[in-house]
Amino acid sequence: MYYQLSTPHSPLPMTDIVIIGAGMAGLVCAQQLRQAGYSVLVVEKSRGLGGRVATRRLYNTCADHGACYVKPEGELLKRFVELLCQRHILRIWTDVVYDFKAPGQMHPKSGLRFVAPEGMSAIAKFLGQGLEILLSRRVTGITQTSQKNWCLTIESREEVLTAKALVIAIPAPQAYTLLQPLGDLLTNEFLSTLHSVEFYPSLSVMAGYPVTSQLIEWKALTFVDDPILGWIGLDSSKRLDSQQPVFVVQSSANFAQHHLEAQDLEPAALQILQTVADTLELPWLNNPDWMQIHRWRYAFPIRPLTQILTAPSEQPLVCCGDWCGGNSIEDAMLSGLAAAEEVNRQLQQKILPIDFLNALT
Repeated sequence: MYYQLSTPHSPLPMTDIVIIGAGMAGLVCAQQLRQAGYSVLVVEKSRGLGGRVATRRLYNTCADHGACYVKPEGELLKRFVELLCQRHILRIWTDVVYDFKAPGQMHPKSGLRFVAPEGMSAIAKFLGQGLEILLSRRVTGITQTSQKNWCLTIESREEVLTAKALVIAIPAPQAYTLLQPLGDLLTNEFLSTLHSVEFYPSLSVMAGYPVTSQLIEWKALTFVDDPILGWIGLDSSKRLDSQQPVFVVQSSANFAQHHLEAQDLEPAALQILQTVADTLELPWLNNPDWMQIHRWRYAFPIRPLTQILTAPSEQPLVCCGDWCGGNSIEDAMLSGLAAAEEVNRQLQQKILPIDFLNALT
């Protein structure tokens, strides 16, 4: 359940574990620990679940402006995709996408890609079943009580959360900002490692076009060594009842970095659409009926760690996310499972589900 307080000024009861972040890592960790019998509370600053597995509702449709599809490669993700297909949450989108270098130079890359007709955020909603989740809650401070439990303060509210263990499942730079003030409670080595993780940014432009727009033969292109463009996908081809062509265009990391702090991103969006129209020789791409742009400050980790990050603290404190192993959905899920195992090891050592996916069913 998505748990909302009816009396926002009243204190919440102590919980076993608070997890900051309702992305894939945080949700997997929460499910694993809940299945073992712990009381778990997930706190998320956004209005929805999923992190970069994100969908925006707009103009009577939706667009996946984060992770645009799932390509199952690891064993865990393959089985997870099978489960989601059985539940009719995912379906096959295409078996080929293309690397684009220049007009007439499109090189196919085979492999099944899966999408959610209702939007990729449906994956996170499935993982969020049965969990207690506080949405639209930004954690601004972390301290320890006299009993050495973790105490969290929430921005613009008088809520105080306390827990025996803390899992931080957000991008490393955001985790560092929260944990750095703890100072002597953590070691310099821990904070230095956390601070060392950097991310590439990205800008995602969502654009809808007249129904009469020219048909295309591809569903997704990756731009090779383009200074502005990173990827384009025909997002409306994922929907079962699409009323108009909708594209999602993702920028290159360098272009996003150049515009990252701009207060108004519309000029960047217009430049992206102009560039993609010129590059693909499809002038109508520069004349959408509508468009929106989203800034991903922490899109892809540059040099991920090789494992989750465990703090040398009296009470469990673990950091996890895709940056603790790679940059994929499966990396995020595996880090969430590893975080659950570490927290359980330091707490009561209950019996965790042997098979995470079976526990979901």
